[in-house]
Amino acid sequence: MLVAAAVCPCPPLLVPEVAVGAAPELDALRDACGDALGLLAASRPDVLVAVGPADLPGRGAFPGGARGSFRPFGVALDVRLGHAPEPHGAGTATDDVRALPPSLAVAAWLLRGWDAAPVEGLGVGEPLAPERCAAAGREVAASAERVALLVMGDGSACRTVKAPGYLDERADAFDAGVAAALADADTEALAALDPELAQQLRAAGRAPWQLLAGAAQGSGLGGELLYEAAPYGVGYFVAGWT
Repeated sequence: MLVAAAVCPCPPLLVPEVAVGAAPELDALRDACGDALGLLAASRPDVLVAVGPADLPGRGAFPGGARGSFRPFGVALDVRLGHAPEPHGAGTATDDVRALPPSLAVAAWLLRGWDAAPVEGLGVGEPLAPERCAAAGREVAASAERVALLVMGDGSACRTVKAPGYLDERADAFDAGVAAALADADTEALAALDPELAQQLRAAGRAPWQLLAGAAQGSGLGGELLYEAAPYGVGYFVAGWT
């Protein structure tokens, strides 16, 4: 059963070593992410599942201890998603697992020092259909008695002319709808997001948010929006559902 969720964006710039001189610009965002993680810890979960967009056709699981790296972004910084489980028998399970996608590498960085519960990762392909996202969410919520989610994903990348996707006049309304849905824990609004429009607006969070909608359906959780801004023309949201 889902007992809490935190929604955070996943730009590598969230990591100060990657942002370098621009790092202070996102201090308020980092603080909001820390507050959201505090809500997860307070929920006393049996397991924390970090969910993020990935270059996959469907979805893929990553065990606790899976490795990620920011070396592709020019920074010699490696991370692990929580702690590797104690080995049972032969093999080095987490050393042979594929590398974390960038979104889950950012999640692993946010979770450094986390010890409130075991951590697992789930990469979600950005083209995954809404009904499949919802089904995956229900499956995750049913995986333990007390499940918490860390949901990584960015809003539209088309908020300004300097944004990665340039300016699209539909972007503001799309992101405003997402912000309202996250603030109200409105699972129906998240489930109704248009995948085609989200793709056109380069909103990488669409599939993870719709997984959250499936996981939280009927849970009775309330929402709180902790941060909403588009500092680089990309919509960033932080929310807590408890």
